[in-house]
Amino acid sequence: MVLLALMQANAAVLDAKANCAAVEAAAREASAAGAQLLLTPELFPVGYAPRRLRSAFDPGTLPALREALAGIARRHNIALVYSLPAVTPAGEWHISATLVDASGDELLTYDKVHLFGPEERAAFAPAAAAPGVVDFHGLKTALVICYDIEFPESARAAAVRGAELLLVPTALAGGFDAVPNVLVRARALENQLTVAYANHTGSEEGYDFRGGSIVAGADGTVLAAAGPGTELLFAELGGAVRADADRTDDADGADDADDAVAYLRDRRPDVYRSWGI
Repeated sequence: MVLLALMQANAAVLDAKANCAAVEAAAREASAAGAQLLLTPELFPVGYAPRRLRSAFDPGTLPALREALAGIARRHNIALVYSLPAVTPAGEWHISATLVDASGDELLTYDKVHLFGPEERAAFAPAAAAPGVVDFHGLKTALVICYDIEFPESARAAAVRGAELLLVPTALAGGFDAVPNVLVRARALENQLTVAYANHTGSEEGYDFRGGSIVAGADGTVLAAAGPGTELLFAELGGAVRADADRTDDADGADDADDAVAYLRDRRPDVYRSWGI
């Protein structure tokens, strides 16, 4: 069993000290409640403001900021997912997410593939690498970021690599309620994995965030959902996190409503390629 915590909060743009203090407070509370992992929103340590970040954020501070976040994980004995800008050796800016364990050691990184809107596209370059998968407390775990989850290919790429848990830092502005309420649940169901989606709340550089963080189980059910305000959301993950993990297809079980439809087993990638997709 894994107890997962999602931080939903309002970041202060370009105030890393205040934002890290908020992450530390959430980590302290989540750890005290017994959580093994805290998922924070997209770009939370620096605030969500793509153009301003590109013009005013000093990437030379990233190593110290990453160490500060790793230190939070160590002090509170809790794994942490944080999202920051990342700069490649070629000078491209990406939006990244990192999973560190309770010792502050890096387990997994991911760079955002699908950039949303003119602000992100002006400030960042899209990445191209598929989600990686690592073992976390017995769960095969992957990362994608925000807009990525709105594309079936991103979650499917994680699922076919064995992911059972997909962690999604996000910065979803108001007016897109169908994303957590429909798409996140659909991605969980069609890929038979658990999806955790952690959002901002409040105003940041003109963006109006309304929360709505959610954890959707592998059968598409809502395991936990947040309201519009600041909140620390918890979801207990136990048993067969992947809905098709224990499926049998014998006649006796054919009509069992609890049996999962084996979407991953029954997909036909060779046929899809012949369709040009």
